[in-house]
Amino acid sequence: MKTINRFFVVLAIALLLSNTSTIAQEQTRPEFVTITTMHWNMDNKDFKMEDWKAVEKEFLDKITMKNEHIAAASFYLHRMTPDNTELVYVQSYPSWEAIGNAAKRNAELAKAAWPDEKARKAFFKKRDAYYSPKHADEIYATMPNAKPMTVKPTKDMICYVRKGHFAYGEGTDEEFDAISKEYFDNVTNKNEFVKAYYPMAHAWGSDRTEFLEAYFFDSMADLESMFDRDTELFEAHWKDEASRKSMGEKGNKYFDNRHGDYIYTYVAGLAK
Repeated sequence: MKTINRFFVVLAIALLLSNTSTIAQEQTRPEFVTITTMHWNMDNKDFKMEDWKAVEKEFLDKITMKNEHIAAASFYLHRMTPDNTELVYVQSYPSWEAIGNAAKRNAELAKAAWPDEKARKAFFKKRDAYYSPKHADEIYATMPNAKPMTVKPTKDMICYVRKGHFAYGEGTDEEFDAISKEYFDNVTNKNEFVKAYYPMAHAWGSDRTEFLEAYFFDSMADLESMFDRDTELFEAHWKDEASRKSMGEKGNKYFDNRHGDYIYTYVAGLAK
């Protein structure tokens, strides 16, 4: 894949550090996202994808869809990641308090959905059988300059996740804010292959430098095309070599040189 100064795409994320009051005022965007990385139970010899989807669809309809504290939820299956046993479950919330409230509400809704205790335990035993006990949880803060999905997907999509790290050193909030918005407005938001884009920064977890970008595409071909289109849009806005170099020098100091790339399949039928 062709790449160009990919750090520019994530510049919006540090706004979390410098402009939390603005985030609080954006009532339409959830504040926090929980990401649970789970693993299939590889000892489940009777596994069928359609059966798993049916179980999770029942949970979605009877609990998640009715939980007012959960703004959105979705599943992502391994496509190109270091571990083929993993699947990722993502939920977003309007506030920090909503995370705890959602768990309590889930318990209430489960009792309402399966009033008989034996039936309730049987359902969750069947659901739990699909997963290994091993999992990891992270909480991220959502960021401005997202490109939201305009229509709820009716088919599976490609989700490309880029995980990078901040470099805490020189620079100013004002400069960061300015170049963040300029890049987003003129490149990411104009790239027609990108159907949605969500930047997130570490809020609670193992690495405070971490940030994520999640891109959504109709196909793998569109993911490939994004990089070429980004280059075209970048060169259309910063028209000469001097301005491109200046932008690069400004942005480079906010990030270190590490990043990881992950590709998942977004499961359209299991999303709120």
